[in-house]
Amino acid sequence: MAKLALMIGALGGMLGVGLGAFGAHALRSRFDSYTMGIFETAVQYQFYHSLALLAVGTLLLTNPESLWLKASGIAFIAGMLIFSGSLYVLCFTGLKWLGAITPLGGLGFIGGWLCLLLAVSGVVRQSA
Repeated sequence: MAKLALMIGALGGMLGVGLGAFGAHALRSRFDSYTMGIFETAVQYQFYHSLALLAVGTLLLTNPESLWLKASGIAFIAGMLIFSGSLYVLCFTGLKWLGAITPLGGLGFIGGWLCLLLAVSGVVRQSA
């Protein structure tokens, strides 16, 4: 799981930089300010959680049995796919109903941070 978290974190960071540049240079003239704001939010949250995945992957290298770290990584990945992914699709397709599933990705992010907190706090002892 450590390698997967590190790989997806690195990929997410790389894509975040690429999409951010694409948005700044190619989309600014095509999207209105509202849609551009949505796109920028998707990129920001993707980037933040790519960095979080790198942290989780690094922690998993020294604690590979931690169920809370594994859950955190899975939640961050799901959050990125659902939150940022739904916003990207919304921007390019205009399908407004996708805004209804975006908060589920936000819950994934919150859950990922909670699992990370539990993993590093030692409040709840666990291992596989």
